[in-house]
Amino acid sequence: MEERTKTEDRKITKKVRIEMIITSVLFLLWLSFFDSDNFIKHREDHNKLDQLTEQKNYLKQKIKADRQKIEELKTDKDNLEKFAREEFFMKKENEDIFIIRGKE
Repeated sequence: MEERTKTEDRKITKKVRIEMIITSVLFLLWLSFFDSDNFIKHREDHNKLDQLTEQKNYLKQKIKADRQKIEELKTDKDNLEKFAREEFFMKKENEDIFIIRGKE
């Protein structure tokens, strides 16, 4: 049997360490840039998720306000008439409507 010296063992161990480091670096580079689920895409997806969550919360609040407005219009005839006049420019038979618009 061959006996290895300590210096030979150290050389082998050092060589294995270097190979492991190079392999790890290459693996991290692959994950960072070339893989279909890379870190950059993951970050972009996370930002998009945050944006969509904010939009969802905004739309939920808008739906709540619209439901409240609908309920007001169903229960109060005066509010319904005011809404129709403001939003759809409706008028009574003997009325004239003048719409004044400022510069946009």
